Amino acid sequence: MPVLTRLIPSPVVVDIRRGAMDDLAGLLADQRISSSGKLAIAISDGSGRALKERLAPVLPGADWYAVSDGTIDSAVKLADGIKGNRYDAVVGLGGGKIIDVAKYAAARVGLPMVAVATNLSHDGLCSPVATLDNDNGRGSYGVPTPIAVVIDLDVIREAPARYVRSGIGDAISNISCVADWELAHEVNGEEIDGLAAAMARQAGEAVLRHPGGVGDDAFLKVLAEGLVLTGISMSVAGDSRPASGACHEINHAFDLLYPQRAASHGEQVGLGACFAMHLRGAHQESLLMASILRRHGLPVLPQEIGFSADEFVKAVDYAPQTRPGRFTVLEHLNLSIDQIRDAYDDYATTISS
Repeated sequence: MPVLTRLIPSPVVVDIRRGAMDDLAGLLADQRISSSGKLAIAISDGSGRALKERLAPVLPGADWYAVSDGTIDSAVKLADGIKGNRYDAVVGLGGGKIIDVAKYAAARVGLPMVAVATNLSHDGLCSPVATLDNDNGRGSYGVPTPIAVVIDLDVIREAPARYVRSGIGDAISNISCVADWELAHEVNGEEIDGLAAAMARQAGEAVLRHPGGVGDDAFLKVLAEGLVLTGISMSVAGDSRPASGACHEINHAFDLLYPQRAASHGEQVGLGACFAMHLRGAHQESLLMASILRRHGLPVLPQEIGFSADEFVKAVDYAPQTRPGRFTVLEHLNLSIDQIRDAYDDYATTISS
């Protein structure tokens, strides 16, 4: 009998611990990612300067590129600057925008990319997707998975706590996303990758059920690992399906309908996940999710991020238009505005009682 297997695109190394950033040069050399130290390092135009001062002495062969924003234009500009310089790798040193710009630029010039995350705001740090702003709003671009992921818990602690909270919302939303995927499988026969679903769901469950909080190293490590596993689950599946369901459609609707008022990604998808679980009749799961999000200081009602109930209902109604072809509980129920309003009233009463 033949032995069947598959190759899963994943980082060569994942280093999550205190002080990890200080060992970056040694890690890249030991893993043969860059023995010469000739690196193109993308940093933000603001907070990245302090990181450059800290790391430049131990990375003398690196060139530093300031990135002003998370647009496709900035990613192309970075790629053009890197081109022809014979770098070993591109390093994205910063938050989600910097990492996504670096991922796209590295893919464009055919170099491996190293993600050095300075916050845990969402699962994009290890995903095969770069989310970049463009002339039509925001687009998702397929890119190779980072060859290495480095997360220094000391650096994570220095970032505002709201970034960690956002990551919590994004990780926990996996549970709703996988439920949507399974619904699409049951109703429409959509193929589901069991390994990808298991990775994404367990990443969400680990964060949901951990007793720690944002100031706890053990919790931060579980959250970081969960976000990395979620990114790998998308590589396994070949798209964002394990980590993008009705909750993410609602998030996109917020971004498109109220671009100047939208909250963080994790806040919006966490709220969306609680409501989506309620819609599918999983009321106990929705209540548990809401209680954990509340414990971490995340919103579970739209008023907590500055939106009225009517604005939330409008976002839910618009949400399916943000991902044509994706089947979630929203497409399955196909609720009218009045039905969404009734469902929201029931949800708000349930989690507030």
